[in-house]
Amino acid sequence: MPIQLLLALMAFAFITSITPGPNNLLLMASGTNFGLKRTLPHMSGIIVGLAIMIVLVGLGLARVFEAFPFALVVLKTVSAVYLLYLAWKIANAAPPPEAGQGEATGKPFSFLQAAAFQWVNPKAWAMVLTAISAYTLPDHPLVSLGIMVTVFAMVGLVSTSTWAVLGTQVRRFLNRPARLRAFNITAALLLLATLWPIMTSGGLGAH
Repeated sequence: MPIQLLLALMAFAFITSITPGPNNLLLMASGTNFGLKRTLPHMSGIIVGLAIMIVLVGLGLARVFEAFPFALVVLKTVSAVYLLYLAWKIANAAPPPEAGQGEATGKPFSFLQAAAFQWVNPKAWAMVLTAISAYTLPDHPLVSLGIMVTVFAMVGLVSTSTWAVLGTQVRRFLNRPARLRAFNITAALLLLATLWPIMTSGGLGAH
């Protein structure tokens, strides 16, 4: 891959991965409610799930939406319903116990849940479809996919860590149930805001 194209891919991956979206908002909420250690499976699931998505879409899954436009409508509907469910879960998360009294109730995303979530994450679809369309070398498609997976994995380590750690830092200031409740409601509303691109665009959301 030419260096100019590689740098452009790296910039695209970084900007789209680090900016707010469903993954990052969920990571911040998880870091706040469960701490960094319990959020690690969520972080790794995002990275691996996105890598698998890049490979499968790059190998031809995107053509399904071209052949069957209704499949896109179904995906958008499932994405919207699931994000509504997640927003409700975050808004109603129980506050963690006082220091020394154990961990927060509830469960953070598991590795498999985080990996599977990428398939109903509109931002992930937008990222993957755009990257494959813009940065695949026609003469070397498999090499291009390998480079994309590597770049997004490296960037993913930075972005997932940043948002999860941000959540743990926010947690220090949410030592009262009312404050944590307000934070969770705000995070839920921000997550709901990510539905706007799904509802107002013909694709799978802005990136």
